[in-house]
Amino acid sequence: MAHVEPAQLAELALRNAAPTDTDAEALRHIERCDRCRDDLRMLTRVVTAARAAHLVDLPAAPPERVWQRITRDLSQEPDPPRPPPALPDHAKRALLLAALALTASTGIAALRRSRQERSAVRERT
Repeated sequence: MAHVEPAQLAELALRNAAPTDTDAEALRHIERCDRCRDDLRMLTRVVTAARAAHLVDLPAAPPERVWQRITRDLSQEPDPPRPPPALPDHAKRALLLAALALTASTGIAALRRSRQERSAVRERT
């Protein structure tokens, strides 16, 4: 079997759905493949951290005076623009999870690229 696709690794890390035959095949591959096992381990850590995040862990919106100063410094408008509306709690958690998943996917891609480049260098020497 070829390496497990990043999307399937993410699904396995999220554990949102009942395992399928495809998942079982992927897990058998992961048992034998260090690369896929490391990728799944990293994604699982990201998912665990995102699910454990609390609202106090998320960045807070800047105070109104910050928006007023930005407006004053950038324009001559007397009235500052309104700050963006606050997101509901579930939207903040979803946004954080998406950002963490994107970060993990980027890290996995960079790691794979680095491994491929190292392998190519070794093959040339």
